[in-house]
Amino acid sequence: MKLYLGIDTSAYTTSIAVVDADYNIISDSRKVLEVRPGEKGLQQSEALFLHWRNLPFLFAQLPAGINGKVAAMAVSAFPRNIEGSYMPVFTAGLSQAQVLSHYTAVPLLRLSHQEGHIMAGIKGNEELLSETAFIACHFSGGTSEVLLVKQGKEKAFDIDIAMAGSDLHAGQLVDRVGVALGLSFPAGKLLEAMADKWERESMPAIPSAVKEDSFSFSGAETRARQLLQQGEAPEAVAGAVFRTIANTLEKCLRRQAEKSGLKEVLLVGGVMANRLIRQRLRERLEHPAVGLKLYFAAPGLSTDNAVGIAMLAAYLSQRESN
Repeated sequence: MKLYLGIDTSAYTTSIAVVDADYNIISDSRKVLEVRPGEKGLQQSEALFLHWRNLPFLFAQLPAGINGKVAAMAVSAFPRNIEGSYMPVFTAGLSQAQVLSHYTAVPLLRLSHQEGHIMAGIKGNEELLSETAFIACHFSGGTSEVLLVKQGKEKAFDIDIAMAGSDLHAGQLVDRVGVALGLSFPAGKLLEAMADKWERESMPAIPSAVKEDSFSFSGAETRARQLLQQGEAPEAVAGAVFRTIANTLEKCLRRQAEKSGLKEVLLVGGVMANRLIRQRLRERLEHPAVGLKLYFAAPGLSTDNAVGIAMLAAYLSQRESN
């Protein structure tokens, strides 16, 4: 049985995964980087050090007996698959992968973190691999983009940015409001749990800001803080934050579907694991009057992981041999 190894060292998670040729997950080990209480994130130098500390621990968790079965490995070497894309955190995984490849003579593929997110979203949604093109949304703490994804000839995917955030990322909005409410970082799950306590349908309005090829969340943060200062219930403000993210994305996806004529939409990234956002988008965009078909990454594969990178190692290796 051939196996495929993936390594991802993103801004907040160290990940190692192994899949087989059919994309079955053999191993999925992750360690979230530690953020001190009250802090809103990590500097790249801090994150890089933590990756170096975490990688040996995660390698030790790999299943016994995989040595000699790994046919190819892949690593997130940069954020996006475009020239000049670079973040220091990815050098931790890249250097480890290069050492392993040289030592074992196993072929190494250098891929982008974004490609990994898209492939992880395709797990369970494999029919997208037969589509020549589809729309994708990548919303996380470090990225807020609506993408046009086409099947690649040399790469797995050719990805073009259709719309992008002009200031805060969606995940940053969630984390900043969460920290302002006294929640620990990252605040996504805790803020969602807080929003779940709001039992009324109506909630304070946080307007969405969408332009022709961009959107903004800085005004949403300002408005959320104003609402808190005015005495609005924290649960209501938490719900309003997720509602404005969903409304922003709804406008963007409607626009891109109309422009491209595409109906299939894949949604990935940590923010897309949010149940409230998923529910809102399904109600609004899968309505017969709109007719989009939404594909969500499994919640456990929405957040940063190496599963998609390992799957790409399998997909590209097998495609090359056929």
